[in-house]
Amino acid sequence: MARASAGARIHFGFCNLSLSHERLYGALGLGLREPRVVVDAEPAEGVSVAVADGADGLRSDAGEETTADLRAHATTAVDCLGVDGARVVLRESLPRHAGLGSGTQLAAATLAAVAAAHGEPARVRERAPLFGRGGRSGVGVATFEDGGFVLDAGHPTARFTTDRPDDGEWTVPPVAARHAVPDDWRFLLVRPDADPGRSGDGEDDAMRAAVERAEPGLADRIGGIVTRRVLPAVATGNAERFGAAVAEIGRLNGAWYADEQGGVYRPPVGDVVASLSGAAGVFGAGQSSWGPAVYGVTDADHVAAAADAGERALDEAGVEGTVSVVEAATRGARVTRE
Repeated sequence: MARASAGARIHFGFCNLSLSHERLYGALGLGLREPRVVVDAEPAEGVSVAVADGADGLRSDAGEETTADLRAHATTAVDCLGVDGARVVLRESLPRHAGLGSGTQLAAATLAAVAAAHGEPARVRERAPLFGRGGRSGVGVATFEDGGFVLDAGHPTARFTTDRPDDGEWTVPPVAARHAVPDDWRFLLVRPDADPGRSGDGEDDAMRAAVERAEPGLADRIGGIVTRRVLPAVATGNAERFGAAVAEIGRLNGAWYADEQGGVYRPPVGDVVASLSGAAGVFGAGQSSWGPAVYGVTDADHVAAAADAGERALDEAGVEGTVSVVEAATRGARVTRE
């Protein structure tokens, strides 16, 4: 039997959505130690899958969808590896479509577990497009590989235009910059009980509309923030400046998506972010990907204050939810074989 375990990721936003620039997308994000997805696999004849009790994330109705995704990923893994089959069991999962990278991490972990069970190399970056992953952002694949903070190089605009190519017809964006996250940095995760974020055809339609309308000047502003604020902050270990910089990138990204999600942040994320933005111990806050997960940047000295701020933010927004403070991933996925 083999096991693959990988943490969630935060997605801070893209560097460019305008077709006026040479490269499209270019994502920023970082890997987290938890929550995690854990997949077991062993050789078998044909493909069989199972979802362990309690492994379907936060949504009580997610089991059937999770099982269907797991079966699709296991079948693709068996096909691309050229093996006879696999029995795959999902032991732990990330909340589906919450903005924490559940789709990419589940696909990559399934591939890695099936490959390890058969003694084959997974080659996740090369094969991720076969699973429909890495079509825009390369952060999920990059954090699965090595953790840390990641800036990817995006895709050539002439290749992608408003529609991504068919699954398997692209390569995952290369890593343009990667930094280890300082040991004392922490990340507040506030997950309101809200509808899932965009995925599948709905996400494709929303991204297409955003790209068609994207103001190119925003990309120029984001580029300056990345080079003059984000990268120096993570390189020098300044959590306060890093938090403020990625929060600003999130706000600018929100201007691109405002028509698609009902504002700079999707409801009720805007109220949660507004509460966190002035809270003691939170250096910057924003929406991860399509949400509804909200992140806050803090450090080891402010864990209690940040957690209290997260609870207050949910109360002020009038929604239920969960609050946690987690560490960044210092390494990529863990793959073991018995």
